[in-house]
Order: sequence, then structure tokens, then C-alpha cells
Amino acid sequence: MHITACRPYHSVTVRTELVPMPDGISAFKVYYISLVGRDEPARYEWEHCSLTPAAFARRLCAAGLDGVGFVTAFPHITKVFRFAPAMETVLHVRAFSTVDLTPLNLARGEEYLEFACYAEAAIAADEYHAWAAAHTVEEYLTYFSPFTDGPVVNHAKLAAYAAQ
Repeated sequence: MHITACRPYHSVTVRTELVPMPDGISAFKVYYISLVGRDEPARYEWEHCSLTPAAFARRLCAAGLDGVGFVTAFPHITKVFRFAPAMETVLHVRAFSTVDLTPLNLARGEEYLEFACYAEAAIAADEYHAWAAAHTVEEYLTYFSPFTDGPVVNHAKLAAYAAQ
């Protein structure tokens, strides 16, 4: 196993909103998330980037995506999670560049795909619980994850463990 250095990680949910899509059926709950404390704040923090949440929501509506689910939007990467239309107990995910919503590949080497960072995993767990508990899509769409703050206290523990 080859281990590389990881940057510090502290995610903060700065805003949420429900974005109904133009088809009248699809809707996504958007979580705007910043990674604070890193260099290049314009790349990682909504407060410092040139794109506003309102502009992002307009781009999301124009992107032609369909389904029901949620979006984790960081200034540098966006992931769209939707409950699969063919098997709604399965969660699909796609990644995009936040600026223009061009697709990004989630392949990360050694035949693995990136699932989620800490914020995305915590939100995905909450969203999945809400989906499972909801009797209707409308009920599900009223729920938002309470996740607001996610510091990782040690972003180098795997390297320390492997060095033992």
C-alpha cells in the first residue's frame, strides 16, 4: 500500500436548499460545503470563491440531471447522489466540476472509486436514513441532514500506522 500525504480536513455546511428541477418531478437537496483552514480559500470555501450558491443552483437546473436525491457542492467538486429509478434502495453518485458541471471521473487508482469525504459520508448516511424512514418522496424532501461541522483531528494517522 502506497500512502501519500493528505491535506488537513475540516468541512462546514454553509447553506442548504431544495432545488426542484425543470422536469417537475426531479428535485435535489443541495448542501453547500466549505473546507476551511486550507491554503487557496477561493478553491475550498464558498465565502471566498467567485461562484455564488444562487448561480450554482441555476446551473444545476440547467444541467439536465434527473432524479430525487441530494447534492454535496464544494467550490471545487460537486457530487450528485440520487436514489436509483430502477432500484430505489440503491444510491447512484456522479461527480462534476462545480464551476461548470462538467463530469469528473471518480477513479482513484488500484481499481477503487472515490465514494465520499467525511462530510459527504455523514450526509449520505443521514439522507439514506431519511429515505428509508419516509413514506413519500414529499416527506423525504422536507428533511435535511443536521451535519454542520466535520473536523478530522488527525489526517495523517494511516501514514503513522503504516510506519510502525
